Amino acid sequence: MSSVSKIVLGLIPADGIGREVVPAARRLIENLPSKHKLQFDFVDLDAGWGTFERTGKALPDITLEKLKKECNAALFGAVQSPSHKVEGYSSPIVALRKKMGLYANVRPVKSLDGAQGKPIDLVIVRENTECLYVKEERMVETTPGKRVAEATRRISEEASVKIGKMAFEIAKSRQALRTSGAASIHKNPLVTIIHKSNVMSVTDGLFRESCRHARSLSPSYSSIAMDEQIVDSMVYRLFREPQCFDVVVAPNLYGDILSDGAASLIGSLGLVPSANVGDGFVMSEPVHGSAPDIAGRNIANPVATFRSVALMLEFMGHQQAAANIVNAVDKVLDQGKILTPDLGGKSTTNEITDAVIYSLSN
Repeated sequence: MSSVSKIVLGLIPADGIGREVVPAARRLIENLPSKHKLQFDFVDLDAGWGTFERTGKALPDITLEKLKKECNAALFGAVQSPSHKVEGYSSPIVALRKKMGLYANVRPVKSLDGAQGKPIDLVIVRENTECLYVKEERMVETTPGKRVAEATRRISEEASVKIGKMAFEIAKSRQALRTSGAASIHKNPLVTIIHKSNVMSVTDGLFRESCRHARSLSPSYSSIAMDEQIVDSMVYRLFREPQCFDVVVAPNLYGDILSDGAASLIGSLGLVPSANVGDGFVMSEPVHGSAPDIAGRNIANPVATFRSVALMLEFMGHQQAAANIVNAVDKVLDQGKILTPDLGGKSTTNEITDAVIYSLSN
């Protein structure tokens, strides 16, 4: 008789619709069938713009302390960051990725069977700690009254090799699933490296070189095809022929932009999950933002959050529970009867949550 696995999950709803989709995900988790032998304890944690307004800190020390000492995974909702500089404020999700050592942001994008348009089944693997997101900006006054804004873009060999290796590992595992019978539009594994080294030959040149080197680190990667795309060409091809891409690896900023663009190809940001992955810790989060225009109205789409939970469980080694969630979500979406407004329906957050929970065991 197999033992029960205990997961202490930090819940960080943060701002906007995060405060609706994270509780919906908790309900889903609490209703996972007992056959998966998973026991969850939940730790409620604060972060975000609202927390900053109340306490002066977007990421309280106690949140970080509890994540490190009490939790072995986390679920983040959404953050509402101001578009202008606010003294003392810094994005908590960016800080969490750095402080928890979550160097990879993994974003699968897959169209449903029977969906209109070209089929899509790709994973964007985004380096999570560097690039322009090091947030080292400064304002320089070159002459009186003439200002110049500057930002540091940091790309290291160590981080680039790690993210390259992660991309090849994901390509290998995806191919293993195909070999065992999983449905896919791809026959063979492929890793595509995104860069702009024709212009930024030093920073993007190092990223390109490091990812290519990662392929040589394991004999098991030799059967994985590798190519590369200049980032602007990639945007064009992503919209023209998304079916050509399997695993895409990119620096932080490019990966952020490409994954949001890819989400538009399958209908809504409300469908796309992500996981921030480090060595021994996973923090999942939906790709969508805080959507303050619909917050509190019970119409936010929780599907991306449900899929993010599944992705978290997959990285933690609980593939059957992850598949159970994915299949339950896909069943509800395929039926097309209970859909939130972003998908052309009239259903509420609670209604789609109820439907997915029902599908877990039916």
